[in-house]
Amino acid sequence: MNAYLRTASLALAISTMAWGGVSRAAEVAKSTDVKQSGTLAVANTLDYAPFEYLDADGKQTGIIIELAGEVAKLVDAKLDVQRTPFPSMIPGLAAGRFKIAWETFSATPERLKQVDFVMFLKAGLAVSTSPDKKASFSGDMPLCGKRIGVSAGSASDFLVDKLGKECTDKGQAAIEKSVFNSSTDIVQAVLSDRVDARMDDATASSYFEVTSKGQLVVLPTLYEVAPLGMAIAKDDKETADMMVGALAELFKNGTYKAILDKYGMGAYAIKEPYFVGTMDALRAE
Repeated sequence: MNAYLRTASLALAISTMAWGGVSRAAEVAKSTDVKQSGTLAVANTLDYAPFEYLDADGKQTGIIIELAGEVAKLVDAKLDVQRTPFPSMIPGLAAGRFKIAWETFSATPERLKQVDFVMFLKAGLAVSTSPDKKASFSGDMPLCGKRIGVSAGSASDFLVDKLGKECTDKGQAAIEKSVFNSSTDIVQAVLSDRVDARMDDATASSYFEVTSKGQLVVLPTLYEVAPLGMAIAKDDKETADMMVGALAELFKNGTYKAILDKYGMGAYAIKEPYFVGTMDALRAE
């Protein structure tokens, strides 16, 4: 064999080894349930856009639905989304009616007594304003001296009070808080220049930016950031390992970020999926 053929053969061997390594890395261990049924069954509400909803044609779609579809492909299974009221999800897992409830759960001590979690996202509170005012929100304390709209009794309502005190404690202008009964009312107040910005759930704010084609834009700072995850039946290591492994592959190959970006949620990506069985395992992302 001449030198060229030896070199080509060596290159082919190395390429084959590398390809084999990629294939093995992409394999995800299936749970016994998925192996036997050929189905990835997921409980989901299907009524919380942009995570899950029915489109104009009645088709299931949204961030979670798309991610679940990609996981199903990785484990070579059919996706079965079981529409389930949110309050019934954790009791349903605890009773063994299903093994995965894929929603945006916060891991709390009370919930962790009944279920485990696989974290795949983060969220918090965000401020959004009209594009022409975005540049005016700058510096380390961008809300000082601004008129901010919040929903009555919400987390934003209390946080603006706290941030307003920080402004005055540091000699900055106070925040002028306006309280509304709904997010829709706050949006209209911003658009009509009755307030400078709204503070609301970050994911909902980003989704409005996308669906309104930028009538309001979300500022980059996230407040009260916390990880979110799907719930898994307690001590079901097989299912938890399968979901962490499958999501890890979607994180690695770019699918995860592409789906979040499609819905304007790229800012809420976390570095990697991870299992939470106790509060000690929860990370600050």
